[in-house]
Amino acid sequence: MHRRATMKDVAEAAGVALKTVSRVVNGEPTVSPETTDRVRHAIDELGYRRNEGARQLRQGRSQAIAMVVRDIADPFFAAIGRAVETRAESDELVVMIGSSHDDPAREREVALGFCARRPNALIIAPIAKRQDYLLPDLLDGLPVCAVDRPAQGIAADSVLSDNTGGIAMAVEHLLGFGHRRIGYLGDDPAVFTSRERVASFRQTMASHGVQVNEDEVRLGTPTPDAITGALRGLLDPSDPVTALITGNNRITVEVLRRLADSPGRPALVGFDDLELAELLRPGITVVAQDPDAIGTAAMDLLADRLTDPGRPPQEIRIPVRLIPRGSAESHP
Repeated sequence: MHRRATMKDVAEAAGVALKTVSRVVNGEPTVSPETTDRVRHAIDELGYRRNEGARQLRQGRSQAIAMVVRDIADPFFAAIGRAVETRAESDELVVMIGSSHDDPAREREVALGFCARRPNALIIAPIAKRQDYLLPDLLDGLPVCAVDRPAQGIAADSVLSDNTGGIAMAVEHLLGFGHRRIGYLGDDPAVFTSRERVASFRQTMASHGVQVNEDEVRLGTPTPDAITGALRGLLDPSDPVTALITGNNRITVEVLRRLADSPGRPALVGFDDLELAELLRPGITVVAQDPDAIGTAAMDLLADRLTDPGRPPQEIRIPVRLIPRGSAESHP
C-alpha cells in the first residue's frame, strides 16, 4: 500500500524544519518567499495533502496521543508505539505511553489518568472485559481506537491482526511437512486474541481431516511454571507431539528457554516475530504481524473519526505472513 506523504517528508525534501512546512501550509506570512517556493515545490513533487483530521486532532487539547498497551517492553507493542510516534511527529503531536500489565484495574487507572490530561486521541490495547469507563470522554469528543483486540462496551474503531488466517498458515505449513500430532500452547482464553487463534487451530485441523486431541491444546496465563508443566505433558516421551504452535511471542520465548538443551525438539511455529529469531540455530519460523501497519492504520482511523465523527465504528484487519526459518521445516 502506497504511504501518504507527510509534512516530515516535505521538510526533508525541501531541506527545512518541520515548523517551516507547517507555517507554509497554514499560510503564515513569516516565511521568506524563496523558502516558501521551495516548500511548495516539494509539496507538489510529493503529492502532499494536508490531513484535515490531523489538524483537528491538534485543536483544543494537549497536543498528545495517549496509548495504553499491555506492556511497553513487549517488542510487538513497542513497534506499534514507534509507528504511532512517527506519524504523530509528522502531525506535530507527542505520544504518551503506559502499560496495563494485563491488569484490568491498572488499564482503567492509566487510561483515565491520560484522559484527565486532555489528549487529542487515545489508542488502547484492551485487557479489561469492558471499556465503558471511557464513555464520558467519548461523549466529550475524544477519538478512541483499539489495537490488537476490540474494545467492549463502547463504540470504537479497531485495528486487529488476521489471527485466524495466521494460525491457519501455521497449521497448514506443519501439515505440509507431514505432521499430524500438532500441539498448541496459547494464552489465557479470556484474551480475545487467544480465543481467535485457538479457534482457528481447531477449525483448520478439522478442515484437513485431522482430529485434535484436547490434551494437546494447552491454554493459560503464560508463566514460566505453567509453560514448563504444559511442555511436560505435550512432550511426554511415551507419546509426544511432533510439532508445536505457540500463540504469542512471550510463550515462544519461554518454550525456547525450556527446550534449549532438549534433544529431538519438536517442529515449532510461533505467532509473533522475535528479535534475533533469524540468528538462532535453527532460525525460528513465525507468523509475523505488522505492527507498523497497525500503528499507522490506528492513526488514520483517529484522524478520520474527527473528520466524520458520526460514522459507524470501523474494524481493520491487518494481514500477517509466515516466515520459514528452519524450526518448522522438518518431517516428523
